[in-house]
Amino acid sequence: MSDTDTTEQDQQFEQPDRQRLVVLISGSGSNLQALIDAEAHDELGGEIAAVISNRGDAYGLVRAREAGIPAVVLPHHEYDSREAFDAALVKVIDRHAPDLIVLAGFMRILTPGFVRRYHGRMLNIHPSLLPAYRGLNTHARALADGVSEHGASVHFVSDELDGGPVVVQAAVHVNPDDDEATLAERVLTREHVIYPMTVRWFLQGRLNLTQDGLRLDSHPLPAGGLRLAADDVTEEDL
Repeated sequence: MSDTDTTEQDQQFEQPDRQRLVVLISGSGSNLQALIDAEAHDELGGEIAAVISNRGDAYGLVRAREAGIPAVVLPHHEYDSREAFDAALVKVIDRHAPDLIVLAGFMRILTPGFVRRYHGRMLNIHPSLLPAYRGLNTHARALADGVSEHGASVHFVSDELDGGPVVVQAAVHVNPDDDEATLAERVLTREHVIYPMTVRWFLQGRLNLTQDGLRLDSHPLPAGGLRLAADDVTEEDL
């Protein structure tokens, strides 16, 4: 067998590089854990290359280290401006060459320049059925309004706070005896389903943000994204 034949065979069986993501956190990291668990079961479509937190006491850093994932602390209070912090964050992120940036409870408003740099490859999860209840205290606001349904949304990040194109939403029923804690727990359970699922779609090349809008498997998504109803439990129910 010639060297040429060997090279051709090696190329034939060479596996493509795994897709990589960097996860940004500020707190406990329960959605990070859902992503870690999905990767452990080969259901994420790629690998978590690093976890970055703007808070050194974030428990998500412990989750990352226990999973053998590089964990980086970048304290935002050490920088004179939001722009300076974002510039430092870009350097740390790009060091890991990710295909996707995932915000998982990252409690920082990102500058327009940062958002533009990662346009079309940065996802966020928000605990409401967007466009309702953008910003903070979503569960309290939903309860105060007496809504019958609440939930979570995965969306691409844009310059507008919680305003980027929505990929998928998952609803929950709001019960008469719910308080913030019980409602938040039920919504979080849904987040742990739809976030790894959306990340997998992106890393597998199935999900794209184009000039014409969102596409999944080359099909345009409806305005507001796909919807997992309150009584649905799996991806197949979408």
